[in-house]
Amino acid sequence: MSTVNESIKNRYSALSFSAKEIDESTLKELFEAARWSASCFNEQPWNFIFASQSNKANYDRILNCLAPFNQAWAKSAPVLMISVASLKFTINQKNNTHAIYDLGQAMANLAIKSTDLGLSVHQMAGFDPNKAKQDLKIPDDFQAICASAIGYPDSTDKLDGELKKRAEEPRSRKELNDFVFENLWGNTCKL
Repeated sequence: MSTVNESIKNRYSALSFSAKEIDESTLKELFEAARWSASCFNEQPWNFIFASQSNKANYDRILNCLAPFNQAWAKSAPVLMISVASLKFTINQKNNTHAIYDLGQAMANLAIKSTDLGLSVHQMAGFDPNKAKQDLKIPDDFQAICASAIGYPDSTDKLDGELKKRAEEPRSRKELNDFVFENLWGNTCKL
């Protein structure tokens, strides 16, 4: 039996969100979790641009960067966000080849914290990073990596067709011996 932290095991990407707003103190807790992530040279090369539904113009600006399929369900989330990586080290302006990895760690912390708070963060690759860069005025040497819908999960009964089916599928994960090798690539571990 695995002893994985319950927030890690229970984290999932909701497709249906309640209309309940996320207050500022809760949002701050999410970003604090990201802030304490590990990073190469403690560079902390992550940035987040978010907008709440209560700020319609800015919310729609992010929503319009999403692929149409993602817009269809993400528009119910009270907060939308674009995660951005700084591609240069601040100390010497050399390329930071670990920035995207470090941003991923920050997002993992944020997503796990969201589970602690009863929220769900649904991260998406289905967005237009160039549109996000232009519309959100992201500077050169920064790259939009991921879009996210954040909110309190709601009933899948609000969803139709393929979305409902997808949301109700049982969660699954690969077995350890599918991706953990001992000593050499392909040597199945005995864990």
